[in-house]
Amino acid sequence: MPGPVQVLEEDRPALALIVLDGLGDRPHPDTGGISPVEAAATPHLDGLLKSGTSGELIVVGEGIAPESDAGVFALLGYDPVRNSPGRGVLEALGIDLPLGPGEIALRMNFATVDGDGTVLDPRVGRSLSTAEAGQLADRLSRTDLLAPEGIRAEVRATVGHRGVLWFRPVRDGPLAPEISNADPFYEKVGGMGVARRPERAAVRPVAALTGSTAARRAAEAVNRFLERARPVLAGDPVNARRAIAGRPIANGILARNAGGLPATPPPSFEARHGIAGAALTEMPVERGIARFLRLEDRYIGPMGPDRDAGYRDRARIARELVATHPFVYVHLKGPDEPGHDGDALGKKSAIEAIDRSFFGPFLDGLDLARVRLAVTGDHATPCILRSHSADPVPLLLAGAGVPSEAGAGSVKFGGASAARGELGRRRGADVVPLLRHPPKA
Repeated sequence: MPGPVQVLEEDRPALALIVLDGLGDRPHPDTGGISPVEAAATPHLDGLLKSGTSGELIVVGEGIAPESDAGVFALLGYDPVRNSPGRGVLEALGIDLPLGPGEIALRMNFATVDGDGTVLDPRVGRSLSTAEAGQLADRLSRTDLLAPEGIRAEVRATVGHRGVLWFRPVRDGPLAPEISNADPFYEKVGGMGVARRPERAAVRPVAALTGSTAARRAAEAVNRFLERARPVLAGDPVNARRAIAGRPIANGILARNAGGLPATPPPSFEARHGIAGAALTEMPVERGIARFLRLEDRYIGPMGPDRDAGYRDRARIARELVATHPFVYVHLKGPDEPGHDGDALGKKSAIEAIDRSFFGPFLDGLDLARVRLAVTGDHATPCILRSHSADPVPLLLAGAGVPSEAGAGSVKFGGASAARGELGRRRGADVVPLLRHPPKA
């Protein structure tokens, strides 16, 4: 539910951080040898760039290809290694799981794997519906696969192939989240997930990262659960129907980034930065971040079949929030999925839709003398790689008190102009300070 309307100070502009998921990219042959971002028609973003300034952003750190949650933590001014409770906990918070002490949660994907555990498709061809995933999750939960170990194992589907594993010990002591990933495409570093490109894409055995009994028990539990889940999934009617239809089956699980409730959570966004805020999100993990950092939660849910209508709805809600809150964080998923799919034209189209149907109505009639905007990405997802990378992402700053660099070069939004921008190369942690105190002309 929306919180109470806040009275904005007359002499301070409202601040908005608009994050385009997976924005960064590289040149691609399907978009004329330039990146999908450069190839996209973005007149509204170009107009912002003309009136503002730009640079490029190393979101977490040099050489680090972060997951979305790590990128967002950094953009909001937190250290994802030390401050994040882990992707599993954030996903659990995003879907209202009542995680308790001694319990762990892991982010999971349903996947297509072969007999020796090699991952054939980590997202089941991106064709597994949320309803199908829900049926598979319910079957696994009902089967109670870890009952012999005294652990209640539940699976909750979220969006498409995505879900959460929730392990609750009922005897023999607590579980600890200091365990490695089974998902071969991500490495766990503290509370942060980092993308990796394995030589062999196979489900990995999970190991304890500390010598504690609770961590060893958790690692063993995950390994046993994943092994026992395979025959249950293979025999489920959902997969039988998919096989008959010639569609990839969801016969494996990729689990990563286990977490538990922290004994001492980090300070809220308001306590850290001195300004209250709200978050407009469409995926459970970003909703979980908003809740964890005590931002007002405005969750709109995943994009529906009419993409342009969905972006117009998001623009309308974002305008409402900007009118009533000192700080607003908006997360738009669009560019990331075609990046993972290697679909450069699809990513170009997604960015054009965001410019047309989000930024168009969002900027229409907006008084930029009273609002300051930052537009950036949480990480790069180059189509040529089909995965997250450590590449920098564009950063655009515009609005109240931001000097224009229009005479400095290109006014086309994208990586090329960002690399030449007057903001130079920055870190994710710089974004909120830049929004609060932009550089002078």
